[in-house]
Amino acid sequence: MIGQTVAPQAVKPRLGFLGLGWIGQNRLQSILDSGCADVVALADAMPDAAVDAHDRVPSAEIAEDFDELLRAQLDGIVIATPSAQHAQQARRSLEAGLAVFCQKPLGRNAQEAKSVVDAAHAANRLLSVDLSYRFVSGVADMREWIKSGELGQVFAIEAVFHNAYGPNKPWFYDKTLAGGGCLLDLGIHLVDLVLWMLEWPAARPLSAQLFHKGQRLAPGANEVEDYAIAQIELGCGASLDLACSWNLPIGREAAIEIAFFGTRGGASMKNVDGSFFDFRIERHYGTKSETVCEPDRGWFGAAAVDWAHRLQKGECFDPESEHLIDAADLVGAIYEGGGVL
Repeated sequence: MIGQTVAPQAVKPRLGFLGLGWIGQNRLQSILDSGCADVVALADAMPDAAVDAHDRVPSAEIAEDFDELLRAQLDGIVIATPSAQHAQQARRSLEAGLAVFCQKPLGRNAQEAKSVVDAAHAANRLLSVDLSYRFVSGVADMREWIKSGELGQVFAIEAVFHNAYGPNKPWFYDKTLAGGGCLLDLGIHLVDLVLWMLEWPAARPLSAQLFHKGQRLAPGANEVEDYAIAQIELGCGASLDLACSWNLPIGREAAIEIAFFGTRGGASMKNVDGSFFDFRIERHYGTKSETVCEPDRGWFGAAAVDWAHRLQKGECFDPESEHLIDAADLVGAIYEGGGVL
């Protein structure tokens, strides 16, 4: 039955990896360290990347391409390729009977995301996306404070993700490969966290602006945005202000913060000293703040390990993955509001 957990596998699930750049190799190492799965096949369009990954797991076979990888005897696949390829590769993997862990974004728009979720539903296979900030220490506590009413009625959220040096691979700046710019790359994390923490309210942008190298993007522009800002109305009555960027001169490597303000207090997750990996969770009471969780880097790679553990336990399609469409839909609406589609 859909969503039903089957008996745990007697042996570890056999995994293949498609895409072995920096993030793919990091997720590979996280799963290897967890010991919950066997990595048996590797593939990358750049042969050197596959060879480099093979040094980490010499027992794995190197496949020439995606088609050969799909022909391996796999239980699941980890996809870490350029964004525009995610939906098609995830669909084909699911149709081949494999569970899928995919880098974000799952699709360039809601239609692509829905096509993947529908494929997972039809195949009754476990689908997860690398929305890793859900696993930062203390974030689950923030979600519980909101749910329990400890913060009162949440009426305002501020969310920012500024990457001051931007991606270092050319494909990120090619719309045909990336599908979008900083909003799709970074903003999807902010959108997911807000909607997930608030238990998936309806959402619509009231205003949005997108820029490329300081110039407002016109409809149909070929460039991808490097700065995006939007004001979003949420069905729960709250207002979300969202901003993200690449290469913004902020004086440090990154500025990442998500803050919830309620009638009884506030709470925030904020990066420390410009770090991409260290976060502090705080509760706010008027002019005073209390640190609840200090930085802990154990979250990085935790989403992939969580998926692999769930696969090992025999989990199948999770109806919660339907919400991946909601996040993609809001990002698409922001693009439409910014006039770049």
